[in-house]
Amino acid sequence: MGDFETILAGALMNTGHHLRDGLLSGIHKGWRGFVWMMKILVPISLFTAILEWSGWISQLDFVVQPIMKLLFLPPMAALPLLIGALTGVYGGIAAMAVLPFTLDQMTLMAIFILIFHNVVQESIIQGKSGIHPLKALLFRFIPAVFTVVLAAQFLDPGDGEGMTKAVLATSTPPFGEMLRSWGGTMLALAFKIFLIIMSLLIILELLRAAGLIDRIVRLFKPLFVLFGLNPTGGIIWIAALLFGLTYGAAVIVEEAKKGHLTKDELERLHLSIGINHSIVEDPTLFLALGLGAFWLWLPRLAAAIVAVHLLRFYRVAMGRRHRSPAARD
Repeated sequence: MGDFETILAGALMNTGHHLRDGLLSGIHKGWRGFVWMMKILVPISLFTAILEWSGWISQLDFVVQPIMKLLFLPPMAALPLLIGALTGVYGGIAAMAVLPFTLDQMTLMAIFILIFHNVVQESIIQGKSGIHPLKALLFRFIPAVFTVVLAAQFLDPGDGEGMTKAVLATSTPPFGEMLRSWGGTMLALAFKIFLIIMSLLIILELLRAAGLIDRIVRLFKPLFVLFGLNPTGGIIWIAALLFGLTYGAAVIVEEAKKGHLTKDELERLHLSIGINHSIVEDPTLFLALGLGAFWLWLPRLAAAIVAVHLLRFYRVAMGRRHRSPAARD
């Protein structure tokens, strides 16, 4: 009995050490991630606030208005969408936070940015793992547009032109007042993001320390049929789903090189992870803006499922079309 108690005590102590290490690792990674994020958020949000204060954004309305009208958004929304597309989710949030959008407008913008962000870097990563970068970009841009247009039917984004006129009619505050307003907005946003990032990474590191990550990964396996994917590419899919295309790049590239998937299966996989990746961190960040969780998770998930099955049906139909003349002969 004494030996059993000794073994049990040792196991509990070992578990305690792992959890302590996981907690410390989560705090370290959370702080490092928060600082890194602020290096992006602060300059971009300040740059956006200055552009709005100067009135320069409104001067480009005639260029972006047709595109923004298609997305049921005001012309001013073009800047956050462009910044998000080029720099990532953090840049898009930084630009959105300092401009006068409604919650429904920000919701549509969040849906677009969640699908179509950091496309230069992430398309290159996808290009290194089996799909042409331009195709990877189009695989995200087209679903982003259609998803926003569909979501807009259930929201009330309002009249973009009216919003622009209201902004123009508002007297321009002194530069110092604008800076104080920006500083207050960014301070509140930074505090919310700090809580979200620290909590998220501490939980993930504790799960990893407890050895629960592998069990969680196994729970995803039944979803492959729903997503229209080959389970052989499960490691790539899960890496992108949980850690994103950038953070999961090493796993994605290495696994794709093994050649276990056909070209068609690999393209369907890339279509899925291009639309729906980093499902924990990226949508959670938008909660700091007060957006509804339903719109941050479900539209992107549904878009990934529908897009993959449409591509699959298209390939099957084209295959039958090419085989039909031979069958008649």
